[in-house]
Amino acid sequence: MSERLPTSPAFWRSPLRGPRLTSLLGVVLLAGITVLFVTGLVSYAAYNPNLSPVNDKTPDKGLLGFYLFAWPTDPPWLYRLNQGTHVTLGIALIPVLLAKLWSVVPKLFELPPARSLGHAMERLSLLVLVASALFEFVTGVLNVQLDYVFPGSFYPLHFYGAWVFFAAFVAHTVLKTPTVLRNIRRERGEGKGEKGELVSPRPDSPTVSRRGALQLVGGSSLFLLATTAGQNFDGPLRQTAVLAPHGGSEPGSGPGGFQINKTAAAVGIRADETSDEAWRLVVEGRRTVRLSRAQLHELPLYSAALPIACVEGWSTGNQWWRGVRLRDLAELAGYDQGQEPDLFVESLQRRGAFRRAALRDNQVRDPRSLLALYVNGEPLTPDHGYPARIIVPAAPGVLNTKWVSRLTFGDL
Repeated sequence: MSERLPTSPAFWRSPLRGPRLTSLLGVVLLAGITVLFVTGLVSYAAYNPNLSPVNDKTPDKGLLGFYLFAWPTDPPWLYRLNQGTHVTLGIALIPVLLAKLWSVVPKLFELPPARSLGHAMERLSLLVLVASALFEFVTGVLNVQLDYVFPGSFYPLHFYGAWVFFAAFVAHTVLKTPTVLRNIRRERGEGKGEKGELVSPRPDSPTVSRRGALQLVGGSSLFLLATTAGQNFDGPLRQTAVLAPHGGSEPGSGPGGFQINKTAAAVGIRADETSDEAWRLVVEGRRTVRLSRAQLHELPLYSAALPIACVEGWSTGNQWWRGVRLRDLAELAGYDQGQEPDLFVESLQRRGAFRRAALRDNQVRDPRSLLALYVNGEPLTPDHGYPARIIVPAAPGVLNTKWVSRLTFGDL
């Protein structure tokens, strides 16, 4: 067999590859990916996707929807914590994933393709694992960076990709756990005399130790963590998130100078349709009422300090919102207090995902859930949803609909 071909073990000359290095990287990924998968499921559940088709971006999910539950409103920072952890950890694990893939790449070219049934299962799980891992991390990073260059919607691609990845990950973990534990228990060393899979029969002279390689991987992860995590905080910490679209300086000053995803201009909201003369809120239920902004001001107004947290992993600190409680609007629509139903929200926005959204009855019932008219003591700006927007504790940012035009109360 020619040593110039990747199918030959002698083709791979790095002295760093070996069972112990691969096993250590695998243990880190095992812990990290488990957290990613759990927080991903929790994030998906936060949309209440089985409440209404408009919230569910993954049709025909079938049995994969078994974990869904009514999303709570307490603590109000729950989604902020969950999604910040999911995105920040995912980005920090990229160097570990790349190092792990580098360490096992000779296995992808190994001949014969299958020596036994067990070996064939291991090879198959490895191929699926590598492909799905790259797919999940690449689509996740592109989503965080707001670069939607992949075909189709991010939600179903990432959702189904996660299940394929996790199935391959579990299969590979089960098959390789005995080997990993055996490799980690071996005495430490820099590879002298190390035997087993992945060890080159003709290694080049080392230019860095395995410990140094691990330090490089760990340092790279810490760098990504330090330059991304700040997008979950306000003040000076946000300015450290230089690799995140919602890091750096705030987009403005004053009461409305905090992060947004969509501007009014970007989604085609016109000033003539949001003016006090033109805009009316339609509230439907057992009866229908139409309210101007002035008439909304005649209703009792309440305040709530709530953050905004988005699926891309960024969030704001608490902003002071003031407006009409959703449960009071449900009463206007003919429902008794304590018997508030679900809510279907429609926006003036004409295109794009989540221009319509559904909220569960527990979200409507929470006294902090508002149709907000003000933020931080001033009327909403156009980019923050003027003339009115939804704000609900612990809800993903896309469910806090901006430029609201219609509220329909009833069972969904």
